[in-house]
Amino acid sequence: MLLSLKKNPKFTPRRGAVVLCILDGVGFGKYADGDAVKLARTPVLDELMTNNPSTRLKAHGTAVGMPSDEDMGNSEVGHNAIGCGRVFSQGAKLVEEAVKSKKLFAGETWKKLIDNVKSHNSTLHFMGLFSDGNVHSNINHLKAMIEEAKISGVKHVRIHALLDGRDVPETSALDYIDPFETFLTGLNKDGFDGRIASGGGRMVITMDRYGANWDMVRRGWEIHVHGKGEMFKNAHDAVESLRKKSGAIDQDLPPFVISDDGKTPIGAMMDHDSVIFFNFRGDRALEITKAFEADTLAEFDRGIRPKVMYAGMMEYDGDLHAPKLYLVTPPEIDRTMDEYLCATGVPQLAVSETQKFGHVTYFFNGNRSGKFNEKLDDYEEIRSDIVPFEQRPWMKCAQITDRVIEAISSDKFGMIRLNFPNGDMVGHTGNMEAVIVAMESLDLCLARIKEAVKRAGGVLVISADHGNADDMLEHDKNGKVKLDKNGVPARKTSHSLNPVPCIIYDPESKEEYSSDLRNGLGISSLAATCIELLGYEAPDGYDPSVLNFK
Repeated sequence: MLLSLKKNPKFTPRRGAVVLCILDGVGFGKYADGDAVKLARTPVLDELMTNNPSTRLKAHGTAVGMPSDEDMGNSEVGHNAIGCGRVFSQGAKLVEEAVKSKKLFAGETWKKLIDNVKSHNSTLHFMGLFSDGNVHSNINHLKAMIEEAKISGVKHVRIHALLDGRDVPETSALDYIDPFETFLTGLNKDGFDGRIASGGGRMVITMDRYGANWDMVRRGWEIHVHGKGEMFKNAHDAVESLRKKSGAIDQDLPPFVISDDGKTPIGAMMDHDSVIFFNFRGDRALEITKAFEADTLAEFDRGIRPKVMYAGMMEYDGDLHAPKLYLVTPPEIDRTMDEYLCATGVPQLAVSETQKFGHVTYFFNGNRSGKFNEKLDDYEEIRSDIVPFEQRPWMKCAQITDRVIEAISSDKFGMIRLNFPNGDMVGHTGNMEAVIVAMESLDLCLARIKEAVKRAGGVLVISADHGNADDMLEHDKNGKVKLDKNGVPARKTSHSLNPVPCIIYDPESKEEYSSDLRNGLGISSLAATCIELLGYEAPDGYDPSVLNFK
């Protein structure tokens, strides 16, 4: 059990709450022509940044535990870093190390999965996000596992490919499918048979999160497990045909099943098969995991459920111990800010809409589902609408703001944290006009929160977990906008490598700290910053705050 935090003699706590406002996906763009944050009319955000202490924080690469500074940050690792105040090696790095060292293949779970298939002459299935975006998965890990499976004596492999177009260019599916088919052709000899068996867009099947739309999981189950869906000869033909028919980008592409005769799926799952969900990130893996592991499932009818051995790339939830079998041990994140504040008796509120609710709770608390203290922790989820985000870019920002203002005014909470998902969720659509609307909607909400903080005598800390809305067009190495096949600017749907803001709005400041905030820090510094603004000293081992005390 943690000890309570020590009081900071250099700082007088303010009358009201410290409010940490996370503008998900909002950074400082490198290119003016692709920066929807700058193109939007945001007078409140601009004024806050100009007239208050502010700095820029790193939110990608090694600053958030990714393998290299070429890797994007994401909401999972970003909230981990913000919530625990330190940097831990994250899924992408841990899995990369486990694959390269072959530690993954020496583990008991891998051996069980392989032995199960070999003893029953059955099939090894791989299911996951089919790209090298390194946010949820990496196709290179998949290739390494297939190669090792063949070496280990597995004869039948089927791949169920979730198309990305979100962490990578929006219509890049064939850039992964075609070389992968060549890779399989090179392996398909000496009795080995590996094929892509099914697929579909990640925002259409399988990868739902936080119970936002379980019908996605149902559709994925039918496609991957039962092989029920529109059939094609191969994945290349499926993508080309479905693009023409739907006009959708990869993440929204309808699902498909591969069949040689147009009737029988080549990869329906059978009793005694082994299944690996090769995503390493947890939020969009938990529901499909539940579908495979739960004895009873209320969310949809699974039909005849094959008796398979299921494993995840990592343990996606340490509290639920889901999945039961996993290949790589996740980071053990402890001593989070929430836990320290509970030990110190500080009441807290965490609020967002469904799309990011788990980020201000589960990920913020070090991949922990439960509360640290039922009396001091208050979580509130505002249900997201099930519509394409570009059609309603304001999402639930007004309702989140209503709840936050109510909480500020109540004087019940010492610490309030909230996430506005708009910059990220709308940013992923690639729709510049919608993102501009999203940013302008957020600005209206910031004006309201700012006034509530001022009335209550609190402190408002504004930051983000990573960039996205700030980088909406693809650029080449020379900074020139790329054009798509139609000769128009190519839209970018992935996160950016850009820094994010850190603004301190402290209307009752007693000037205990300099208006010049520290530079060169990462978003992990936000935990110590908030703790200091509450009037306490940051715990040993925490990354330093942005505050320079006089």
